[in-house]
Amino acid sequence: MMKKTYAVPGEVALDDLLAGFPHASAVLDEGFKIVTLNRLFEALTGYGHDIAVGVYADFILRSNMGNSRGQIFQRVVETGETATIDGDIINRSRKRIPVRFTVSPLHTRRGTHARGVLLVAEDISALRATGQTTLYRDWSTDIIGHSPKMQAVFEIMPLMARTDASILITGETGTGKDKIAETIHRNSPRGKFQFIKINCGALPPELLESELFGHVKGAFTGAVRDKLGMFKLADRGTIFLTEIGDMPLPLQVKLLSVLDDRAFYPVGGERKEKVDVRVIAATHRSLREQVECGAFREDLFYRLNVLQIHLPPLREREGDIRFLLDYFLKDYATRLGKEVQSFSETALDLLLNYHYPGNIRELRNIVEYCANVCRETKIEKDDLPRYLFEQGRENQAAALPLAPAGKEERAETRTGTASETKAGGDNWPAVEREMILQALKTTRGNRTRAAELLGWGRTTLWRKIVQYGLG
Repeated sequence: MMKKTYAVPGEVALDDLLAGFPHASAVLDEGFKIVTLNRLFEALTGYGHDIAVGVYADFILRSNMGNSRGQIFQRVVETGETATIDGDIINRSRKRIPVRFTVSPLHTRRGTHARGVLLVAEDISALRATGQTTLYRDWSTDIIGHSPKMQAVFEIMPLMARTDASILITGETGTGKDKIAETIHRNSPRGKFQFIKINCGALPPELLESELFGHVKGAFTGAVRDKLGMFKLADRGTIFLTEIGDMPLPLQVKLLSVLDDRAFYPVGGERKEKVDVRVIAATHRSLREQVECGAFREDLFYRLNVLQIHLPPLREREGDIRFLLDYFLKDYATRLGKEVQSFSETALDLLLNYHYPGNIRELRNIVEYCANVCRETKIEKDDLPRYLFEQGRENQAAALPLAPAGKEERAETRTGTASETKAGGDNWPAVEREMILQALKTTRGNRTRAAELLGWGRTTLWRKIVQYGLG
């Protein structure tokens, strides 16, 4: 391969350099974040300069090559040789575009080691036969992560989308099980039909059965008309059963029958309803342990566990915490119209060493809180939620929607031990319940505003209010 490098004199502005390139081009730093880009790159990806700069190129490009492109970048830096590869990207409008990537090392005039790469992306749509299909689609539009464990998840998702088998998604609360399920559905043959989600632990058994399978008029007190259930509404699409481990045993029998026969009786009905639906289930519990203690049917477990995805907790996703902090900060700063751009060293050190019992959901809420209260361009320690300092208290989230910690409070709460911190952090349901209470208190009971403060939809807040008995 021909060795080709670019030396960038200090006096030449990178923006001016890229402006003369005939194709979409961007300069990436040693960590493969975008330093600058030209207008053709903006037009190709749909992301403007203000959004793309400072973001990892992988996230902006969103191609079908998974982790291979990052490996190509690394190889170019290490060998000093230019690499060319064809692939597809998904632009901001979710349109697939075939491109040819050319990656070249960038050096300073005196440097011998590459200090970044020049990425050129040429639209080769005209070179592709009209109507040509591809086995690859976008798997990272709504799912963010660069760690090896998340890349392994991304690699198996296309295979799962191409089949119609049941899927069981496992992982702690807040790891992104909903996003995984919806992305698989969207990229499957059923993607143009309904994706229906229902939480099996948020409703009492009698109401859950009616929600899942529907009922006929007069089936019970209050059933004044026929009602279609979620399974019927999801016909030809996908039904996503979250917290499947909380489903009552009698309903587990009925669900097993639906999986086997593709038919069911509505509550109070005498006519069997046929249905064509794919089932994806998710749980934060160990279903094997529940099977052993008799809380979950073994035959249903095997029927759901045809395919399985396990989502690692955030603390096991090496490198992703920093990436997610930067990503969500940029996102919320744009939404809120704030000038906040980064974290101070002290704040960042605290955030990188926190164990995030609520995983991505908690991290996102923390960043949203910081973006709201920060008045400068950099988030300082004083801008962090108070509960991050209250290490000895089990109820860590009590102050999330409220004011940040003061110096006196931090001094008083610094005495908690590491073991106490871990014990308190693992009790995420209690943390989440207190977050809701504080949000409702802050908004004086206004659920719409409370949902916005928490970063949830109104239905999500309503469901959690019912789940935690706060109604």
